[in-house]
Amino acid sequence: MKIYTAERNSGQEQSDNVIHHRHLIAYNEAEKMISGTVLEIGSGEGYGIRILSPRSNKYFALDKHRTPVDDNSGKVIFRQAIIPPLEGFEDNYFDFVVTFQVLEHIKNDALFLREIKRVLKPGGKLILTTPNKLMSLTRNPWHIREYTPEQFTRLISTCFDDAEINGVYGNEKVMAYHEENRRSVRKFTRFDILRMQYWLPRFLLQIPYDLANRMNRRRIMKESSRLVSDVTTSDFSIKEMSQSCFDYFCIATKTI
Repeated sequence: MKIYTAERNSGQEQSDNVIHHRHLIAYNEAEKMISGTVLEIGSGEGYGIRILSPRSNKYFALDKHRTPVDDNSGKVIFRQAIIPPLEGFEDNYFDFVVTFQVLEHIKNDALFLREIKRVLKPGGKLILTTPNKLMSLTRNPWHIREYTPEQFTRLISTCFDDAEINGVYGNEKVMAYHEENRRSVRKFTRFDILRMQYWLPRFLLQIPYDLANRMNRRRIMKESSRLVSDVTTSDFSIKEMSQSCFDYFCIATKTI
């Protein structure tokens, strides 16, 4: 089942190219680390499965929507579920849990992290990304919340004693796209003189936001195609977290 929303992408929509590669760098980094039994929470359109599952002995993919699974090895198991909790998974079972761009959608974020810690083996690692609120151009009504660096660090520390938090950054090509996107978004939001985006219920804003987001990305692609199409995963990097990173890239270890 394909979900046509600017929140989920497979890389097939050309106007999503920049955001797609921003997500891919996290999978590419995780590929260098994972082994053993792996759980991916939020498998989406399935491109993470193709990247990561060859590095595992057994790969569980979990999403609230059906994820297309193209696997000839027999090691990938997909489960459709709404989480938390992580029902049906044993304590101390996984070597790695990977969850990218999911935390911001979870109502009970503390329970989500506790459940991840529960199913990790001692010494097992959580690899997680979520957007930096300070770099968001507008409120995203598909997200229950986003986090400042201080808020994210505090949340992780409530569950994991050992956590390395870095950030996802873009080079000058990515930042040129980001600035063009910022200018375009301001053209939309200047009409919101009552700042309704910040106080209207999320469900009222989701479809208008999604339509405007898709229209905006396609407009930038039409008017400045190279600004979009020239960006690749190599234009992103992961380094120490700061207020200017696009996403947090966190590796947390279960010590007890």
